[in-house]
Amino acid sequence: MAFPRNKKKKTDYAALNSPFMRIPRMDVRAARALLDAGIREVYELRGRDPEAVFADIRKMRPGTPGDILGFLKIAVEFADAEDSR
Repeated sequence: MAFPRNKKKKTDYAALNSPFMRIPRMDVRAARALLDAGIREVYELRGRDPEAVFADIRKMRPGTPGDILGFLKIAVEFADAEDSR
């Protein structure tokens, strides 16, 4: 009898290498969601409403987990703080 092979999780190198991973406590899933939404750089989040960004992501990917919103808030705060430096 053959045992089924455990599938390895695929590593999202694009999200891991994105500028969003410079943000402290950023989650790879949130970075992937931002990339999928067409946001490529941290500065693109300046002045944005995290809930509106989350709503846009949810329109594109309805199955997006709600905990991503917390990471989007962190990302927007980081972008706004980076702007004031």
